[in-house]
Amino acid sequence: KHVNPCALSVRFCFLFVFFSEQAANLENQKTELQSQKTEIDELKRELQVKQVAFSASLLGQGHGDTGPYNIDTTVIFKRVVTNIGNAYNPHTGIFTAPVRGVYHFELHMLGHGDIQTGGVLFKNGELICIGYEAPTSGRVSGSNGASLLLEVGDQVFVLLHAKTRIYDNQNHHTTFSGHLIFTM
Repeated sequence: KHVNPCALSVRFCFLFVFFSEQAANLENQKTELQSQKTEIDELKRELQVKQVAFSASLLGQGHGDTGPYNIDTTVIFKRVVTNIGNAYNPHTGIFTAPVRGVYHFELHMLGHGDIQTGGVLFKNGELICIGYEAPTSGRVSGSNGASLLLEVGDQVFVLLHAKTRIYDNQNHHTTFSGHLIFTM
């Protein structure tokens, strides 16, 4: 039986076009699948990051003063009670926002004697609020707090002003805490 070469050529062209279209469709499906995987990974990360909270006190053990120093100094709260999300760094004293959202922070400072006591809450180097007392004798405490809109990577920390001091002991009076209220 003779096969018409023109008929083979038409069939070949048809198959070539058909398989080329299928290959293009497959590539489009691969691209869409990769996009969906990326979106799923991002949603998983957002779900994990929605749980951010920390609380830390000044001293890990014992009792004592921090300060007074001749210059303003970042306070490092060494005893970490809670650090869900690991956004607070106990080596630097700095909280770094892992996700855009509204966070609430509080600072509580205990002092004694006749040296001023106070901590200043900063966001990226900008003064937010201060907890301060000027004792004449005995013990005093200063506290404050604020809710802040933070972007990913924003940093929040407590600064001890020059010539002030704070005190802590086994009762953990001097603390820095924060938590994510909601993402945005």
